[in-house]
Amino acid sequence: MDFEICLYKKKIKNPIFIEGLPGIGNVGKVAVDFIIDTLAPKKIGYIISKYFPHYVFIGENNLVQLPKIELFHKKIGDKDFVFMAGDVQPIDEPSCYEFCANLLNILKKWKTKEIVTIGGIGLSEIPKKPIVYITGNNKKLINNFKGCNKKIYGVVGPIVGVTGVLVGMAGFYGIPAVALLAQTYAHLAHLGISASREIMNVLNKTYNLEIDIKRFDEEINQLEKELKIRFEKGKELLKPFMEKRKLNYFG
Repeated sequence: MDFEICLYKKKIKNPIFIEGLPGIGNVGKVAVDFIIDTLAPKKIGYIISKYFPHYVFIGENNLVQLPKIELFHKKIGDKDFVFMAGDVQPIDEPSCYEFCANLLNILKKWKTKEIVTIGGIGLSEIPKKPIVYITGNNKKLINNFKGCNKKIYGVVGPIVGVTGVLVGMAGFYGIPAVALLAQTYAHLAHLGISASREIMNVLNKTYNLEIDIKRFDEEINQLEKELKIRFEKGKELLKPFMEKRKLNYFG
């Protein structure tokens, strides 16, 4: 078993595919997890692999669960959306490429209209109002997105992980793709709440997803306050490391 992809629904036509996996600040994960919670799409499959981290989670039912990535489908207006969420990414470079190739073979069969990946840009300070940058493999698709900074060259380093490789490889499959990258604090324990909020605003403007941002604010406002207190205490320890890297992106 390299990658086992189990699909409950195999016939989807011309979807828009949105990825949100763990990375710096967990920006993509927070955004897509909330979208799934809000829009209640139907789960259409999952992916497990020997190239995922070698541990299991303990669920609320006190039973173990293998790490997996899940796919969800929702029709909104006249558009079909597939959301990809999970707790892990492939563990190394070869497995990342293989994962993306397996996924793109399915997206090609679905005649996927476009791909959107989500991640964070790591800063040495918590940004007051995170900027969302955009890049991709298709200028026309990039220009469709509102509220993004398109001048990304020289701002970030390489886009590591599925968030970057999926966009790069999608060009070989003839699928337009973009990466939305929001500024966040580059601390391993940081949860990029405000960055995720800005990403969801962009998705709302572009696709009319009707994501309830007010509900998002109500649910996590208190959590954000608690996290900021903790992160302020540890910021000085990270400062020398981040000063050398200033603006970097990982995963």
